[in-house]
Amino acid sequence: MDIDVYFDPICPWCFIGKRRLQRALGQRSTISATLNWRPFMLNPDMPPAGMERSAYLLHKFGTEARVRRLLGALEATGQSEEIDFQFDTIQHTPSTVSAHRLVHYANEHGLAEAVVESLFRAYFQEGRNIGELDELSAIGRSVGLESGALDTYLDSTMDVSWVQEQNSLAHRLGVNGVPCFLIDGELALQGAQPPEILTRLLDAAAA
Repeated sequence: MDIDVYFDPICPWCFIGKRRLQRALGQRSTISATLNWRPFMLNPDMPPAGMERSAYLLHKFGTEARVRRLLGALEATGQSEEIDFQFDTIQHTPSTVSAHRLVHYANEHGLAEAVVESLFRAYFQEGRNIGELDELSAIGRSVGLESGALDTYLDSTMDVSWVQEQNSLAHRLGVNGVPCFLIDGELALQGAQPPEILTRLLDAAAA
């Protein structure tokens, strides 16, 4: 089956959802699934240079107390999925257009999932600015992409419009939050649902 995973690499719930989907698939060894990573931008109007992290969180969630509560809950949930969120190391909220471009480029080389995992780790566990082309280049090289062609691609505007079009398409399909899992274009589930819920979706799709 084909599973379209709508995600944004700066979405912590998408990192959790990836782990939970992997667990669910591990419990259904008879199912052969191809994951297709689809762009969704939480902040489509984010300036190309991004913005300072604390200002972004206050703008999005209102108060420092609420931010602390939300991040604390995410840290606890992350631990249950063996994700050690390091929110204090994140100093910048980037535009994710080029990160989505990197995933698209990597997909042509069979390395999309490796890049997605590396983006999540770089941002949430190492505090790296995944809006910077140098960081994206390093992430691409770390999973085996050839540096010369990769840097030429990242330095261009190739696929910028594709990312924006895919984000618009996701909204037209009814995706209004991520992660969202769409199986074979028919059955969809939104949110980082527990593995037992995801296995039910997989079973329904297989049937």
